[in-house]
Amino acid sequence: MLIRSAVARIPLSLSFLLFSIGSSPAQTPLTYQLPPKAIVDLVDAQPTPGVSLSPRSSASGKRWLLIEHFAGLPTIADLAQPELRLAGLRFNPKTDGPSRGRYATSLELQVLPDGKPVAVSGFPANARLRFAAWSPDASKISVINISDAAEDAGLSLWIIELASAHARRIPQIALNGIFARSGFGGADLDSPCEWFSDSQSLVCRTVPADRGPAPTRSEIPTGPVIQENLGRVTPGPTFEDLLKNPEDERFFDYYATSQIRIISLDGTSKPLGKPGVFESASPSPDAQFVLVLERHHPYSYLLPFETFPQRVLVINLKTGATKQLADKPLEDNVPIVRDAVATGPRGYQWRSDAPASLFWVEAADGGDPRKTAPFRDTLFLLDAPFDSSPRKLAELPLRFRTVDWGNAHLALVEERRWKDRKRILLALSPDAFASPVKLFEGSLEDRYHDPGQPLEVLNSSGKPVVQLTPDRKGVYFRGLGASPEGEKPFLSVMNIADGGTKHLWDSAAPYFATPQAVLDTAAGSILIRRESQEQSPNFFSQKIGDSSAQQITYFPNPYGDAPRSKKQVLHYKRADGVELSANLYLPPGYKPQDGPLPTLMEAYPTEYKTRAAAGQVTGSPYSFTFLSWGSPVPFVTQGYAVLENAAIPIIGEGKAEPNDTYVEQLVASAQAAIDEGVRLGVVDRNRVAVMGHSYGAFMTANLLAHSDLFKAGIARSGAYNRTLTPFGFQNEDRTYWQAPDVYYKMSPFSYADKIKTPILLIHGEADNNNGTFPIQSERFFSALKGHGATVRFVLLPLESHGYQGRESVLHMFWEMNNWLNRYVKNARPPAPAAKP
Repeated sequence: MLIRSAVARIPLSLSFLLFSIGSSPAQTPLTYQLPPKAIVDLVDAQPTPGVSLSPRSSASGKRWLLIEHFAGLPTIADLAQPELRLAGLRFNPKTDGPSRGRYATSLELQVLPDGKPVAVSGFPANARLRFAAWSPDASKISVINISDAAEDAGLSLWIIELASAHARRIPQIALNGIFARSGFGGADLDSPCEWFSDSQSLVCRTVPADRGPAPTRSEIPTGPVIQENLGRVTPGPTFEDLLKNPEDERFFDYYATSQIRIISLDGTSKPLGKPGVFESASPSPDAQFVLVLERHHPYSYLLPFETFPQRVLVINLKTGATKQLADKPLEDNVPIVRDAVATGPRGYQWRSDAPASLFWVEAADGGDPRKTAPFRDTLFLLDAPFDSSPRKLAELPLRFRTVDWGNAHLALVEERRWKDRKRILLALSPDAFASPVKLFEGSLEDRYHDPGQPLEVLNSSGKPVVQLTPDRKGVYFRGLGASPEGEKPFLSVMNIADGGTKHLWDSAAPYFATPQAVLDTAAGSILIRRESQEQSPNFFSQKIGDSSAQQITYFPNPYGDAPRSKKQVLHYKRADGVELSANLYLPPGYKPQDGPLPTLMEAYPTEYKTRAAAGQVTGSPYSFTFLSWGSPVPFVTQGYAVLENAAIPIIGEGKAEPNDTYVEQLVASAQAAIDEGVRLGVVDRNRVAVMGHSYGAFMTANLLAHSDLFKAGIARSGAYNRTLTPFGFQNEDRTYWQAPDVYYKMSPFSYADKIKTPILLIHGEADNNNGTFPIQSERFFSALKGHGATVRFVLLPLESHGYQGRESVLHMFWEMNNWLNRYVKNARPPAPAAKP
């Protein structure tokens, strides 16, 4: 049964079951446990606040910071709130919003450059705030509060007036946010609301007023569930949380259906059209139209909602008329290979620098990159009133990646090809026919020569456009500045006529600083986020060419004054000459005379096409170390040396594929990391453990199966049998039927009888990551115990691929600490060699 409440499945009154540490095959009841206090204190450290810079106000020209104070880890009771899992979505039916994700508990406003933070008032107690967005004129901020209180459950819309730093609720509005989600780094995506350019109204997806009571589930089936395929080639990767039957479809329709409304700041609102399963609604820059993406039947039981049939609609706000631009069928025949896309139009969006012009892409090769074709993608534009034929903007020999709009004479388009990792950046002229200008061509793996990404600012319509230099001849770029000495973030200007680049500012030791924005192009002032090994991140204002910087925020060190381990970036070589690196952490107060230490090594393999790219240095020796829930670094407090992010490159040059020699390269990289630690005198070769999460867990199990380098392993939320992901995995494009030997040899499940090193398996019971379903750990545990291995399997209730609940995370550290102490720190020394 796919629609399910976490509460119904795992009552809180029951302790979850963990397999006994001892040799007995029985299960042992165990409540959540706590690791040593030093680790608890690190886990409970409050997150560093987030910052959002305002657009430039047309009235005052001042810039403001919105400071978001985020909550720490939620409790297991928070995760036990009702959660429905449908069509690849997870949401709370009580709130009609996302069931998981980061939220702020309070907000502050601060004027630049030297204003004091002012708390935003007006929010209810225990507010959970997400999706904050500046109005185009920078006078207001919209934000959504999530409440699960019985008397007021749902997503409510709030408006913050900058002048008063006070928030007020827009009454009688219940938002529908089940399509909202968290992106990379916790950023909110697909907000239910978006500002109009007048800064006086928003377009929002709301809960229909006449939706009626929620459907109920019948325990009596009405018939079998039948699927068929009549000779079509429809390969599919593995997905979780899919629809399973017609009843699931009813539940999905009920909760996914929304009413689009225009909401004015005076509290009035009006509906646009009829309710539908609307994935997004976005106003045109001139506020005359709304672009709507609507999903509709027939749904799939094998694929998530992103593949469902989709109508692309434009609503004329003056007349109320709706024009359908496309009706895309179910995307169930996309080849399972990198750079494959669906046929037909895709990626509809507004051109952000024009009043009302739509942009989209269409595959010129049938969506299959394996076919020979002069072009892969064609870019189109269509202007209001959308009755004429679309204009062809460009034909791309590689697959379209992104577009950044500038003005009538400039749009930056990035195209890529995965097979040889090629990346091209073009400058196009949207309103005049002209040949594209190639600004950059290189390898997307080559971090040392990466030009970065263009800086964007919000224009008067509230849409993002690239930031141009005062003479309009260049675009500001920022990048990480990877180099053999580590990352040195930079701000540069790229000439749009020929791609020539000039660095304006570079991060310099002893700091790791990243440019956030150009505050004043004429004065050359920029906003940077600066940190060091000793100083946690804060924001500063700095003038280009001036080494001094003015501090703006004063966020405290989340770990207080407790002694901390300093990071050392190690550089060493693999036996085949490939350059490698790792971050070394030692217990505070460690002295060389203390000798070699028990060691924990953590890594995550990465595929490359060239040795040169594989050997490039990642990270910085000057960055501040944040200890997330998944970090191995807290174990320095328990007397371990930690090798974090040890490089494990898997290289396949020319026609060779990286995974053809996966095991050999895996073992050689691990061997090199240990050898370097031993050479430095800090790693005890006979007391080393390896750990990893997801693909790192897969790595861990393989290292135990194919080497005797480690005394123990910890594998979290991994996949161990590649035949359960037969249409590709990670960056492997070949299917099981094309490369059965690769699938067999890369699967640690195939070598369960060879694994004698103690291994701790941990998995989230609600893992929603493609390919790492909990059954992977369940079956691997069964195979290991069936061959007499020393293995413990911990299934964390309610947890997804990344663990969130405070109790879960602390218990995870408790399990890991016990495992490491028993099998690594206090491991018996190897028996002396027998005398001849």
